[in-house]
Amino acid sequence: MAMQVGQAEDDDLNSQINTTPLVDVMLVLLIIFLITIPVVVQNIPVDLPLERNLPTQTKPENVVIAVDRDGNVFWNNQFVDDAELFRRLKEVAVKQPRPEVHIRGDREGRYEFVGRVVYDCQRAGILKIGFITEPPPRSG
Repeated sequence: MAMQVGQAEDDDLNSQINTTPLVDVMLVLLIIFLITIPVVVQNIPVDLPLERNLPTQTKPENVVIAVDRDGNVFWNNQFVDDAELFRRLKEVAVKQPRPEVHIRGDREGRYEFVGRVVYDCQRAGILKIGFITEPPPRSG
C-alpha cells in the first residue's frame, strides 16, 4: 500500500476558480426572493370609493349644528350653550325616523370645540353624525 502525500511532478497546477459553490448560493438566493416577493406585494382586494361630491340632502328632521372659531355652538342658526345643546340632542335622539346631525366646524376653530359637540351627540344617543365641508377647488 503506497500513499502519496505531496504532488506528483507530472500533475498540472489548477489555477481556475471553482464556481460551482457560487452558482449554488446564487440559485438558493434566487429561490428565496421568488418565494418572498409575492408575499410582500400581496394585498387584500378592496374596492375603494371614488371621490364624489354629493349635495347635502336636507330633510326636515336633520339638525345642523355650527361651531364658530371661538367655540360658540349654534343649533339651526340659534345660539345654544352646552346644557341646552345636550337637552335638545336628547329630545331629537328619540324621534322616529332618527335624525342626522350635520356639524359645520370653522376651519380656524380648535378641534376641541367640534369634539365637544360630537361627544354630546354620542352621550345623547345620536347614531348618524356628518361633517359639512367645502369641496376642494377644481383644477383646470
